[in-house]
Amino acid sequence: MIGVIADDVTGGTDAAAALRRRGLRTRLCFGVPDGPAERIPADATVLALRTRTAPAADAVRDALAAADHLTAVGAGQLYFKFCSTFDSTPRGTIGPVLDALSDRTGARPVVTAPATPEHGRTQYLGHLFVHDRLLAESPMRHHPLTPMTDSLLPRLLDAQSAHPGSAVLDHRTVAAGPERIRAALDALAGRARYVFPDALDDGDLSAVARAVVDAPLVAGAAGLVGALGAVRAERGLPQHSDGVGPLRPPGGRAAILAGSCSRRTLEQIDALRAAGRPAHLLDPLAAPDPDALAARALRWYDTLDAGAGALIHASRRPDELRTAQEALGVARSARILEAAMAAIAVGLARRGVARLVVAGGETSGAVVAALGIAGGEVGVEAARGVPWIHPAAGPCLLLKSGNFGDRRLLLTASATEGEA
Repeated sequence: MIGVIADDVTGGTDAAAALRRRGLRTRLCFGVPDGPAERIPADATVLALRTRTAPAADAVRDALAAADHLTAVGAGQLYFKFCSTFDSTPRGTIGPVLDALSDRTGARPVVTAPATPEHGRTQYLGHLFVHDRLLAESPMRHHPLTPMTDSLLPRLLDAQSAHPGSAVLDHRTVAAGPERIRAALDALAGRARYVFPDALDDGDLSAVARAVVDAPLVAGAAGLVGALGAVRAERGLPQHSDGVGPLRPPGGRAAILAGSCSRRTLEQIDALRAAGRPAHLLDPLAAPDPDALAARALRWYDTLDAGAGALIHASRRPDELRTAQEALGVARSARILEAAMAAIAVGLARRGVARLVVAGGETSGAVVAALGIAGGEVGVEAARGVPWIHPAAGPCLLLKSGNFGDRRLLLTASATEGEA
């Protein structure tokens, strides 16, 4: 079994969808399950944590707890899943967590690949691209919590890790195939703790996956974990396919909570407004109190037609976001809005919302925690890497990373039957 440790909730659902898509029976949990670890027949277990923007010490503690649980339930390989746009901040948690996991597993060197070509994330000569732009020149440079201001991956990881000197496998080496990749990794053993392989397409990731399918620890985004799942299925590793396609979301009332300020989420909100959907903005400057913000939003929601597919959002354009952050501080502004979104999610569930669409990793984490959802079955994907999650109780969830989906995703995911 492959055990995935994801550093946020939407990253966990993305990884789970990638593995489920390859035919692996995939178990998804939010956080480390309580109680004794029990072996459950599965090809993959994904533990979605909330460590991406946590203090490094907390992130390391939670990741090691996740590693212990996954090892206890039979994982022979650990995969640390982080965002496909990495994290440009020196205080980021990717380096400390990788250090701890590589120490725990003894893995040397660790292949780590944020490249996910199907989402437009590619790597060349160690530089990460978002579609046709370097990471630092993409809209991700405006991320409110982890602004992406550098594009060279070894430099980014070296700033976070206690083991600098990360290496790159250039595209010529990767294109030569798995044997050449393994030879290059052997040559780097003892010289580099971490290695970033160039990847321009899914074929490159497939070659990397074949080279590291037996490694004790691998890291990266959903592209490489999906490639590992495909290789495992191809090799005939035990699978427990239930023979039934993934579950579809229920009908009934839907609502949207958006905290992401990514360009794609803002475009999706524009599509909702153009379709005439009702929308309510959470303004922390007008009411810097999460309970007051939540109460105001729910009172507004109660005035609407039950089938309206309403949007409640904190998403703002970069200049508007900076105004709030300068007045309240980045951390305080984020805490207020996450707490408000959590309370609103609880209120919406109590009002009978059957489908809850959530945009943004931190917002998704706050919502899942507030609803007390420990995990769920991975259903159909509303967009690539964005599956519906069916918990044992409560609303069906669509947890969307800010940059994922086409312009109409929020509109179509929350549509009522017969709505265009």
